[in-house]
Amino acid sequence: MKDIKYKKISNCLRKYRKIRGLKQKDVAKILKLRSTSMVSRWENGTCLPSSLNIFKLSLLYRTLVDALFLDLMRALKEDLRKREEKVLKADSKTGK
Repeated sequence: MKDIKYKKISNCLRKYRKIRGLKQKDVAKILKLRSTSMVSRWENGTCLPSSLNIFKLSLLYRTLVDALFLDLMRALKEDLRKREEKVLKADSKTGK
């Protein structure tokens, strides 16, 4: 089974920020971040926001978390579906 590549995390953060008419500096101030560099890294997909910041971004951008990370959610869903199938198939062979 192929592992999901997390080197560059595809997201829609920049799109939703721009829809709201916010600058990275605005988002950093609203989320009480020290600088815009963290917002930039999130948008470029080099790192993920903390779970708390993901929820804050979702609220700030007035959208669902799923919408912010649509491609990642799809990849995770597919990966988990395949793993679940594999586990259930193995369990049925062993009678568990």
